[in-house]
Amino acid sequence: MAAHAHDHDHAHDGHGHSHGGHGGHSHGVAADADRRWLVSALTLIVVFMAGEVVVGFAARSLALISDAAHMLTDAASIVLALVAMRLAARPARGGFTYGLKRAEILSAQANGITLLLLSAWLGYEAIRRLISPPEVTGSLVLVTALVGIVVNIAAAWCMSKANRSSLNVEGAFQHVLTDLYAFIATAISGAVVLATGFHQADAIASLIVVALMLKAGVGLVRDSGRIFLEAAPAGIDPDAIADQLVASPQVEEIHDLHIWEITSGQPALSAHILVTPGGDCHAVRRELQRRLREDYRITHATLQVDHVGEDASQELLQISQAPGADPADHCADSHGPVHRSGPHEH
Repeated sequence: MAAHAHDHDHAHDGHGHSHGGHGGHSHGVAADADRRWLVSALTLIVVFMAGEVVVGFAARSLALISDAAHMLTDAASIVLALVAMRLAARPARGGFTYGLKRAEILSAQANGITLLLLSAWLGYEAIRRLISPPEVTGSLVLVTALVGIVVNIAAAWCMSKANRSSLNVEGAFQHVLTDLYAFIATAISGAVVLATGFHQADAIASLIVVALMLKAGVGLVRDSGRIFLEAAPAGIDPDAIADQLVASPQVEEIHDLHIWEITSGQPALSAHILVTPGGDCHAVRRELQRRLREDYRITHATLQVDHVGEDASQELLQISQAPGADPADHCADSHGPVHRSGPHEH
């Protein structure tokens, strides 16, 4: 008979990650700790940002104003991360069968898109200032940037204590880290203006910030896009997994193999497994789920296990056993490659 096995003995920690029967974090503790670290970083950033806006206009420094604008997105990204964390922690109910775990990925994507849009505006302003540089007060820029470096190191340290395997937290962390690099570039530009009077240094520092923002933004949009498009998690090769599983005893064929991520760090898998006539479906399923859990850390696996030909009519069974025929013909809409044991694996 067919055995339909759904994910079993796995627990969710505060981030919504799955742990296969190994006893994860106590429920909610890690998420509460993450929230405390994020709120600490948010407080540091908001207080400094308010002062930086005033100094930026007083010094007529685009580098400082762009840093302040970026700090505003830092603050927004942390607020977004905190909201997404709370939504993701809600249990699955009603039509949301996975809960709201993807809220964290929406947050990460919003952070990435914000970085890209901000980099476009700052890039335009920096190029304009390269062509026609205004007079910049180098001493104000230098002092403010040095204070900014200290504040951002503290904020980055706070956020590094949170769980960065979450793409949501990583998105907010990338905002703060980019801002730290930006302040270093701004401090150097302030020192150059102070020492040499080369006012274009301010715009050059802004362009360095833009390049860093582009890099971080592209990475976040790409990684969150992979999750929304149901791609296999980075570093996991579905064909390699299928080849390993189909080599297991009694397994004749694997098809309709799908691997995706519910949210960052929570991979899921489903597949249709055909075993030899008379084989032990339940034993095969348990063995395959054990291998997925231990070798690939995939604890959310749904496997449909059938005997070869048991769902087919006698006529279809005879056709499927003909030379060159596809034994998976009973699956009218099979997706992806078919992996078989023996010399004809794909």
